[in-house]
Amino acid sequence: MANKIRIVGSVGSGKTTLARKLALQKGIDMYSLDDVVWSRSSNGDIRNSDEQRDAILDDILLQSTWIIEGSHLGWSNKTFEEADQILFLHPSLPVRMYRISRRFLRQKRGVEQASYVPTWRMYGQMFKWTYQYETKYKKQVREIINTSQKNAIEIRDGKNLGV
Repeated sequence: MANKIRIVGSVGSGKTTLARKLALQKGIDMYSLDDVVWSRSSNGDIRNSDEQRDAILDDILLQSTWIIEGSHLGWSNKTFEEADQILFLHPSLPVRMYRISRRFLRQKRGVEQASYVPTWRMYGQMFKWTYQYETKYKKQVREIINTSQKNAIEIRDGKNLGV
């Protein structure tokens, strides 16, 4: 059984949804890399320094069990090295675009909670990040998976997983 799970994928791929479900099923704490990068407050988000970010991540990695989700690469590559299992969520682009729009509208109406302020600028950023993921980061994730000795799975259709 995997005790350290790394979930990676683009915006709208279902990372957070799957991480929450697995955390409940397994009784394992779940962490979002966005919350490692940013200190959240009611007055707005403040970006942590690289040193703060790295210290927070190191504290998480010291735990015997964890689920870490996020699209961040580079500074977070040690999460792939420490994981027992890597899950790469990669649903089709139209599915992700739909999810981004649905989530944004739900957050604007207050139906769904957001860890950030759902502005129109943020909405546009999500499509920019999706493009960057498609053109650059997806290849990097596949390289990590292909060179990893870990149990790595690419999931194109997560319906049976609930994402």
